[in-house]
Amino acid sequence: MTGRARDLRQNMTEAERALWYGLRRGQLGWRFRRQHPIPPYIVDFACLEAKLVVEADGGQHASASEHERRDEELRRQGWRVLRLWNNDILQNRAGALQTIAAALGPASRPDPTPTHSLPRSRGRVREGAPRRG
Repeated sequence: MTGRARDLRQNMTEAERALWYGLRRGQLGWRFRRQHPIPPYIVDFACLEAKLVVEADGGQHASASEHERRDEELRRQGWRVLRLWNNDILQNRAGALQTIAAALGPASRPDPTPTHSLPRSRGRVREGAPRRG
């Protein structure tokens, strides 16, 4: 399953690439994984902290009844499922990202402030050498 997920990450659809560009690096304040295995499935995008699955759907995907079975199994495992049409993502990526942000919800957003911070180093310090200030 991990090998298949790796292949899917390397061969994302145009819509998946467009959506990933807006989800990666925590741009919505949440961390997403792409082509993430949730046995017995591999989902397009998953936010583990919010237990949200985002699927980009197009003509190549399964029938509606297969989607329903898949969604029900994911819900049984505690996931929420959000499906977006590929053409909606490609024509209005900002709107798709707003829909995802709304599904994440501000009330459940993790605190973005770190619990501690370390002072930034101004360069390498050799062991035993005095630090210049």
